[in-house]
Amino acid sequence: MTGEKNKMNQLLVLFIAIPFLAFLVSLFWQNKSEKTIGSIVRFTKVLYILVSFSFAVWWIWNGLEPISYHLATVYQTDHFVFAFELFYDEITLVFSIVGALLFFLVATFSKYYMHRDEGYKRFFNTILLFAAGYNFIILSGNFETLFIGWEIKGICSFLLIAFYRNRYLPVKNAFKAISYYRMSDVSLMLAMWMMHHLTHQNITFSKLTEAKNMAIASGAPGMAIFIVCMMILPAAIKSAQFPFTSWLPRAMEGPTSSSAIFYGSLSVHIGVFLLLRTHPFWEEMLWAKIIIITIGGLTAIIATFIARVQPTVKTQIAYASAAQIGLMFIEVAVGWHWLVLVHFAGNAFLRTYQLLVSPSVLNYLVHHQYFHYTPPEQKPVSKFKASLYMLGIKEWNLDSLMFTYLWSPFKWLGKQLQFLQSGLFMVLAAFAGLILLGIGYTDQSMIPSLNGALPVILMGTALTLILFAFASGQCALKAWKYLLIAHLFIMAAILFNSPHINPIEIFFYASGILPAFLLGYYCLQKIKAIDSDISLNQYHGYVYEQETTGLLFLFAAIGMLGFPITAAFIGIDVMFTYVHSDQSALIILMALCLVFIELSAFRILLRIFMGPHKKLNHPVAFRSS
Repeated sequence: MTGEKNKMNQLLVLFIAIPFLAFLVSLFWQNKSEKTIGSIVRFTKVLYILVSFSFAVWWIWNGLEPISYHLATVYQTDHFVFAFELFYDEITLVFSIVGALLFFLVATFSKYYMHRDEGYKRFFNTILLFAAGYNFIILSGNFETLFIGWEIKGICSFLLIAFYRNRYLPVKNAFKAISYYRMSDVSLMLAMWMMHHLTHQNITFSKLTEAKNMAIASGAPGMAIFIVCMMILPAAIKSAQFPFTSWLPRAMEGPTSSSAIFYGSLSVHIGVFLLLRTHPFWEEMLWAKIIIITIGGLTAIIATFIARVQPTVKTQIAYASAAQIGLMFIEVAVGWHWLVLVHFAGNAFLRTYQLLVSPSVLNYLVHHQYFHYTPPEQKPVSKFKASLYMLGIKEWNLDSLMFTYLWSPFKWLGKQLQFLQSGLFMVLAAFAGLILLGIGYTDQSMIPSLNGALPVILMGTALTLILFAFASGQCALKAWKYLLIAHLFIMAAILFNSPHINPIEIFFYASGILPAFLLGYYCLQKIKAIDSDISLNQYHGYVYEQETTGLLFLFAAIGMLGFPITAAFIGIDVMFTYVHSDQSALIILMALCLVFIELSAFRILLRIFMGPHKKLNHPVAFRSS
């Protein structure tokens, strides 16, 4: 039996390896090789279905015992372990089978739907990478493994929302979606940070009950409350729950088939999966259940009102799906987990079907209305119904409220920092960052600690530089340089906060950030050489003539924020462990730095390489398109 279990453990890797290897293979084919790319994708999806069903039958035959498999330890010290853990239970079973079937259906549909599209190869590359990220999430056995899939899924979502990258609205809405995603990313990082301080180990999902007992025994309810809040927040954001619902219809700017698999079926249910997976930790916390039920209930009611009056079919389906997921939140909190899994499968297949057939249905309805139009009957409407109707049409102003109260204050603050435009100030800031980094690494006694306030001051300085880059409308090169300088201050703040840092951990951090900066600097210099204009106050659309440069800058942007393609991903995770659980100001500033570093880097990417082209000799898609 032990040998049988070992085989099952090792076969778990196939779920991730199959789509990821297919993604790598598909990169070698050109866009015109539609038949070959389509064959690779369909072969991958059929193999994925066979593996999912075969493994499920095998697992059921062997007694339905959850499988926990330690895949590899990437980095380990006396106080920190970064390891890949895989986990398989009934939740994974349902999500993997539903995912396999929907991937096959959408891939088959997309082969014809995307025929002769200039982004045919790009579309399927992204879909295959998303499949690998999705399996990373549903098979994750700890927060670190889940977070890798979480990041991959987020970047794939961003790329498909901005798929029609020469238009204004897809690019704008991609940035809006990635801003919400980054909030969920950092929330998960904070949950991992506090879980580390609570358990002093790399906790796996199979040991969440043990972690809950540690929180009770240690008499530290504040730590448990914080962890649960940082679990609920990313779940609500990813599943477009109140008050974050408004990003979901805007994310459907991409191709219909990607909208089906991302925002109709799989991606949008990941928040439900996170709650199911972490349920053992918060199942006895009544206040957490009340919060989840309240979020789900409000979303179900408000999203239903909005969906009933929206004029576009994608918006109707988006809000209808969000309403059903709100009900799933309630079911998770109550403990009806099998009902949640059945509800998830039904909603995923229904929304996929609705989105895939929506172009044909709209075509029929427009044709029918043209030839059989009958004016609607005029009926008196009460003020209450009229108010609900107007609120529904305006989507309860959720989008404008989030922009006004969540993002605008930071943008306003960044615009007040115009004195940072000075080249002299930038040089002084870079010099100060290097000096502080050197002192923090060699002899911290040279600078007074200011009663422990120095790390907070340095992290606040880093946030100031990042906010300037976030709000800047001037030269993209200057904003890009300030992001690197901000990283110097972040590392210096951590060094002064904890004098016993292993040099290899600083190397991990710097080894990803510095090459990413140099690559981005090269790309921006190359664009600047074209017409000496890389200002951030408009879209330039250089992806038309510099597609390869745009792809390289995408790698630079995700490298700058610590995406899991470099060792900086491990370095940032380690840096968090050096912030103590009682250092509220420092962790808040660090979290804000990580949020706005990504938004600043992606803003540069979108403004320089995407959007309507500024030259009149290229086709221009206006805002109305």
